[in-house]
Amino acid sequence: MILALDTSTDIVSLALYDGEDVLAESTWRSRGMATAQMAGMVQKALQLLGRRPADLSGIAVALGPGSFNGLRVGLALGKGLAYVLHLPIVGIPTPDVVAYPFSALVLPVCALLPAGRGRVIATWFQTRYGRWQRIGDFSNTTVEAVCQETERTTVFCGEIDSAMAAQIQERLGQRALLASPALSARRAGYLAEMGWKRLREEPTGDDLFSLQPIYLSRPRIGGAVAAALEAAE
Repeated sequence: MILALDTSTDIVSLALYDGEDVLAESTWRSRGMATAQMAGMVQKALQLLGRRPADLSGIAVALGPGSFNGLRVGLALGKGLAYVLHLPIVGIPTPDVVAYPFSALVLPVCALLPAGRGRVIATWFQTRYGRWQRIGDFSNTTVEAVCQETERTTVFCGEIDSAMAAQIQERLGQRALLASPALSARRAGYLAEMGWKRLREEPTGDDLFSLQPIYLSRPRIGGAVAAALEAAE
């Protein structure tokens, strides 16, 4: 059974997963209280199942990009548990978790996360050569710039508020397919499933001491995104 932790943004989530079922899962808006909440919620989830920390076989943690302080909460807790319990740990980029429910689609997918000050973290995904993959790098950008980059019908998912949704719909019309809030929810159950697969392939996981959050300090979107998506067809 592995524990998945995601504190990338103000919406945080945890899950317990055994390779067959999501045994327990909680997702909530932390309102800046993730530091005080997460450890207690992990304990409650284990108690709900009648399990103990010693029953864990691995840890999966979301790496961001996301909130500077938020990311450190989940990673510090995950690394602490991995160290004390001698467990393997794997880090998964947060946009990969956001886009995971749409990995069976042929259409391009754009995962959006808040970056503060009116900016967003945009990440593109598409099936290429029969394999679902991230196209290009994570980008600290604006919704307007994302719309300018969008030439094909694209699925938009992630933390998209009503103002962002209206802007995307107005700019792109039928080229924008907006996932519903429930379908866009960043569930730790997805992170847990991805982490389980990683640990099956790499039983030792990531290096505990070098594993770090992903931070973006400046915009990195450009025409290369459109070119990459075109090449992925």
